[in-house]
Amino acid sequence: MSSALERMSDFDLNDDQRQVRKFVKEFAEKEILPHVEEYEREEKYPLDLIQKLGPLGLMGPMIPEEYGGSFSDVVSYGIICEELARIDWVVASAVSVANSLAASSILNFGTDEQKQRWLPGIASGATLCSALLTEPGGGTDLGNMASTATKVDGGYRLTGTKVFISHAAYAGLFFCVASMDLSKKHKGVTAFLIDPHNTEGITMSDFPMRTLKRDNLAEVHMDNAFVPDEALLGKEGAGFPVLGAALDTGRFSVAARCVGQAQRCLDLAIPYAMERKAFGQPIGEFQMIQQKISDMVCRTEQARLLVYRLGRMKDAGIGRASLESSLAKLNASQAAVQNALDGMQVFGGYSCTEEYEIGRLLLEAKSLEFGEGTSELHNRLIAEFALGIRKQ
Repeated sequence: MSSALERMSDFDLNDDQRQVRKFVKEFAEKEILPHVEEYEREEKYPLDLIQKLGPLGLMGPMIPEEYGGSFSDVVSYGIICEELARIDWVVASAVSVANSLAASSILNFGTDEQKQRWLPGIASGATLCSALLTEPGGGTDLGNMASTATKVDGGYRLTGTKVFISHAAYAGLFFCVASMDLSKKHKGVTAFLIDPHNTEGITMSDFPMRTLKRDNLAEVHMDNAFVPDEALLGKEGAGFPVLGAALDTGRFSVAARCVGQAQRCLDLAIPYAMERKAFGQPIGEFQMIQQKISDMVCRTEQARLLVYRLGRMKDAGIGRASLESSLAKLNASQAAVQNALDGMQVFGGYSCTEEYEIGRLLLEAKSLEFGEGTSELHNRLIAEFALGIRKQ
């Protein structure tokens, strides 16, 4: 990154946050980057790379120190997600799912026993997490989920199927939602904390993907699976408030990861534009290529500003920032996708070869555009907030 771009990316960070960026950037480039393409070709889950995060305090950046975490501020958490995602989508996802969905929900709604049981393992990296939210019939419309939970003596019986589940084969905790009463729509949704290794009736199968092969995405089936009473997170029928509280942080971390992806496209396209020559000069000296580089810079910085603002709002104690989280997530995910497209255009036909990673980044960025709410959902939310139809 040039000095001018470096200044923009950390101009209003404090010294501690700059150190976080420097540390995570150097770690990711040294320890993760050399393996990403190899693992993608081999469809190998980067468990060995993820296991390096815990001892460095990078698996629990949103978990308080009393539970073994390293929490300092939300902006720093965003920087960690951004710099990890700049190098590897999967490693960043492991941190994001564990903190934004699982740990934050346990902190906000869990009992003391649940906090003591789960948070130290998440913070150390011993317990990876999966979020069992998306179903075959829909992802964004969680109020119409088909998975059910039935109360029985000593616990609950869960039945249903979840798809696009990251980290499932290696997870020690499933953060899962199911409905106690399908007729009640969102008012029937209930959250559970499941130990997949000690729960009968849960099976997993591969979920074939064209991209993210090293993530080993899974389809998780629950066939009358029994979970004890202590697996209930919050109250019966109150799963939507649990999810709602996690939305801002979840969208923040995904948006931060999108900034990292957008930045990676720039990191690749800028030097290539000055190395590749056509008609006797570097293609970076042609106006149309310069236009693409300029657009990529603008998109990345606009997205980063929105993400950091959201982080600062959460650090200031703003309980819900739904409008701002939608703005950040929509802008950042679309920036990542368009930067990948423009970056591929800079590389030309070479972008489709295995020699260069820019082509892989397009499909990864597109998957982030779907996660934590589609662009269509966020456009609707932003408009409804602006029109006064929806309130914070």
